[in-house]
Amino acid sequence: MNSAARGLHRQAVEVIGTRIIRGEYQPGGALYPDQIEQELGVSKTVVREALRVLASKGLIASRQKRGTFVRPRADWNLLDSDLLRWQALGSPDDTFFDNLAEVRAIFEPAAARLAAERRTEGDLEALAEALERMSAPDSDTTTIVDADLAFHRALMAATHNELLTRMEVVIEAGLRVRDQIVHGAEHCADSVPGHRAVLDAIRARDTAAATRAVEALLSQAVADLARVLAQPHGGETG
Repeated sequence: MNSAARGLHRQAVEVIGTRIIRGEYQPGGALYPDQIEQELGVSKTVVREALRVLASKGLIASRQKRGTFVRPRADWNLLDSDLLRWQALGSPDDTFFDNLAEVRAIFEPAAARLAAERRTEGDLEALAEALERMSAPDSDTTTIVDADLAFHRALMAATHNELLTRMEVVIEAGLRVRDQIVHGAEHCADSVPGHRAVLDAIRARDTAAATRAVEALLSQAVADLARVLAQPHGGETG
């Protein structure tokens, strides 16, 4: 598949997948490849390959006499990186952010404890570099968001647990949208001290302090988001 075909294929996956996640194609509803071909202006091969990818993510299925249809949400691979990203696009509802906060509250404190036990000098350098970029006086919203994501990825990596490290896909999808909302608002709270407390505890190999620091950071994250969303037009990122 050449680069142009790959681009069309990826575009088809994005369009159809996003529509399913947003409910434009309802579970149980039929998909008509011929209509999709005409609407997107792509070939049968592109649509067929896009549907194959979406089937692998649990979003759709094909059956004889029934054709292609959207599977129930319970069948979706919700931890797939694309599905997480599609859920975060547009205007995520409160359930998405609540689910994200609950999941993070389960595994990030444990990750901080393991990081305090197992961190290497390289891990500390990665955490410190992210914190430095986050706290730079000339940092704009994009820089702060990217640095925040880098910090949490470095935290996961410092556990030296392959499965925990893979949880960065959950953080990446939800945290980017949450950060854009919070850090894009006027007078957002300074999260640097909370992140610095996490780094200091990990550097000191203080597992209890690292756990408490992450729990405090997550509590602040929830409170900051609730405060911004409660403001008029608070959910708009511009």
